[in-house]
Amino acid sequence: MAKSLLATALAAASLAVIASCQTPQPPVDVPTAADVPAQQVAVAPPAHTGRSGEEVYKQACAMCHDNAEATRSPSRDNLKGMSFQFVNYALTNGKMKDMAASLTADERAAVVSYVTGRDTSKTVDWTPNLMCTGARAAVDMEGPSAATSTHFGYDWRNTRKLTAAQAGLTTAQMGDMELAWAIAFPDATIMRSQGAIVGKNLFYPVAEAGKMYAFDLSDPAKPCVQWVYTTPGEAPLRTSVAYGVLGDGTPLLVFSGIDSTVHAVDPRNGKALWTKPVGVYSHSMTTGTPSILKDRVIVPVAQFEISVAADNKHECCTNHGYVVSLDPKTGAQQWRYDTMPDATVLRDRGDGQPLKGPSGAPIWNSPVVDETRGLVFFATGESNSPPAHTNTNAVIAIDLKTGAEKWSFHATPKDIFNSGCGPNPAEEKLNCVGPDETVYRDVDFGASVILGKGSDGKELLYAGQKSGSVWAFEPDTGKVVWRTPLGTGGALGGVHWGIAFDNDMIYAPITAVGRPIAGEWEGDPNIKSGIYALDAKTGKIKWQFNPEPPPGTPLPAPGTRGGWRGNILSAAPAVIDGAVVSAALNGALYVNEAKTGKLLWTFETAREFEGINGVKGNGGAIDSNSITAMNGLLLVNSGYGMFGQAGGNMLLAFKPKE
Repeated sequence: MAKSLLATALAAASLAVIASCQTPQPPVDVPTAADVPAQQVAVAPPAHTGRSGEEVYKQACAMCHDNAEATRSPSRDNLKGMSFQFVNYALTNGKMKDMAASLTADERAAVVSYVTGRDTSKTVDWTPNLMCTGARAAVDMEGPSAATSTHFGYDWRNTRKLTAAQAGLTTAQMGDMELAWAIAFPDATIMRSQGAIVGKNLFYPVAEAGKMYAFDLSDPAKPCVQWVYTTPGEAPLRTSVAYGVLGDGTPLLVFSGIDSTVHAVDPRNGKALWTKPVGVYSHSMTTGTPSILKDRVIVPVAQFEISVAADNKHECCTNHGYVVSLDPKTGAQQWRYDTMPDATVLRDRGDGQPLKGPSGAPIWNSPVVDETRGLVFFATGESNSPPAHTNTNAVIAIDLKTGAEKWSFHATPKDIFNSGCGPNPAEEKLNCVGPDETVYRDVDFGASVILGKGSDGKELLYAGQKSGSVWAFEPDTGKVVWRTPLGTGGALGGVHWGIAFDNDMIYAPITAVGRPIAGEWEGDPNIKSGIYALDAKTGKIKWQFNPEPPPGTPLPAPGTRGGWRGNILSAAPAVIDGAVVSAALNGALYVNEAKTGKLLWTFETAREFEGINGVKGNGGAIDSNSITAMNGLLLVNSGYGMFGQAGGNMLLAFKPKE
């Protein structure tokens, strides 16, 4: 996420048409007790009165969306691939609501039509082409295969490791693979979410569509749809999906949207059991995948005030991250842990308006829930306003039953940042602070922590940071065991989305190395962007993979991330049997031998595909949570239309070549 970018994202999920370039209205806090589903968004064809869509875009939107990588918003090209409904939701009820508040209904409809090229919310309904029939139409939760991917990290430890038996794939088989099938999701450009796998069932969320699909993959060559869950009002989703079984044996799917509404769904039929808005603040959002236990659901909560604070009209800053524990039968809140106290007025910004703090410490990532210790482990993002609280850029442990904080490690002090600021902010950027108060690193923990158990039985807690550092901690105390800096990272650099663990090894993709910083990382010419295998006990580098551009790969435009600009591996990797699977922002997919780093297989996904659902689509950048495997298939999301990267709308399945 930037949540790593997530964290700083002008969008994160949102897309956004009016970035922090338009005038927002004061935020309105969402009541914590509110327990209502998202409201239906009325969508009408644009009536071109007042300013045209092109005029609104040029005056209010172009500054950000024509400079997508710098502002961390969807590019103009990526907006074209989004649905009318999705963009309209962002302006009406979503992340861009404050930014679009000054637009009339006609202007809003006109600009949505202009950027998407669509006049209505109508889209292609392809599900009749792929619906299951006969025995496959019923979801079999009693099958012989156990749940192999229950949330972001596959298992409760967040290892992102699957055995050959769980995946149905061996290392040897993954050395020579071919495309088995592809499914294109119309009007999607950001394939951000990972599915849960239970036996032959894939429960797969498509964020922009506001839909959850249940796929039967009992026939690896012919997937089919068993049911589709649509969020109320088609509110976009944000997280990956979690699966669990409650104390009374009830199976449960839980996932959340960018509106901070948690959805609990029966996996057997796709029926909603409950929905629960968990947003405490007007800019609260959920990005990390929840965890399901027998007696509770643990939900991490982030916030996107980091984006809107770039506008001087916004009264900065009052939002912070927190964790909530919910009753799995009703969604009722059991406890809430806040990463910091509520903000208070600090001083005048210089224009008669107050600057408030502390703020920030969003929780972008998915927690580790250790029932044996009775602890929940997670990591946080940076501060958005002073003072820089010690729970920002931190790894934290809290009590599972009460939410009480047990320990916290503050990795990077004085990192105060919002997306309108930088090392030398302009004087008119009133919500920014000077270099005497901040290091302006934006090096939050976007990646989820891992509780790894070594071959000697010893457990350590591992965390990858956007600073470029990989950390190991004693889980009971938070004491640092080792730290390995792989550069200094940055807003989109370092460890962005995740790491993986297996057989006493940590696998960490490094998006960008950054520049040497005295006393922190002196620089090493052997360190480049790529993926690194570290000894889990010592942090020493065992091997590194720094891919070169494939022959004929076109060079990207200067200053963009959408093409090949180096060894840009950003998505969370996976370990399957004895192989490491990683992916790049140019759409390249890699399989390496886990012990040696030897390249076994690669595939270019950034191209057009003919979906078996009767829809043509395109692959693009591979980022975020993109890689899983089941039933002899390697499953990969291709397309991530954020930060100037290439959007796409594909779920790709690969099988061993026959």
